[in-house]
Amino acid sequence: MIQDKKLNIINAAMKSFSHFGYKATTMDQIAKIAQVGKGTIYTYFSSKEDVLNEIIKLYVNEMRQVARGAIIQEDSFVKNFNAALHAITKFQEEHELMIKLSQEVKDMGTPEVIEVLQEVEDEICEFIEMKITAAIQRGELQKCDPKMTAFLMFKMYINLVNDWKERHQALDQDEITGFIKMYFIEGIGNKK
Repeated sequence: MIQDKKLNIINAAMKSFSHFGYKATTMDQIAKIAQVGKGTIYTYFSSKEDVLNEIIKLYVNEMRQVARGAIIQEDSFVKNFNAALHAITKFQEEHELMIKLSQEVKDMGTPEVIEVLQEVEDEICEFIEMKITAAIQRGELQKCDPKMTAFLMFKMYINLVNDWKERHQALDQDEITGFIKMYFIEGIGNKK
């Protein structure tokens, strides 16, 4: 019963944040959508930010499952990297809350939202870092700084998927895979 109420509050907050954004959502709105008294919310959460953090924690767990589901053990690191990030990107694009929060950051720069979106990005980079470390141990990648490489690969991927299409024709998955492979795996220097 307690978990049901808490989950009901979380779902109500997700609806409100998705519709109104974080900044415009009030605890009164969440209570109304959840059909509970405002005091009931404070039984489980100390603040609106606390509710958002709980939602992001659940979102990150779901996102990790999506990424893991895209990985095929027998495939190469590059193929799995692209498959996992493609799945994550698609998941984020279909998640109303993330769309609204991203828009809120662009429009208003809400500090609490910037912080939670940074946490999501950090989780993605940590996931990639673990995969890079494993690929190094298997001899599939040369020794490098996994943390920095994960960050650079993630940023390059996001820029190829999102920013590139704002100025040029969008790239398909095979083209993105080719660029990741060329710049990160093969390098662009001439082999002598």
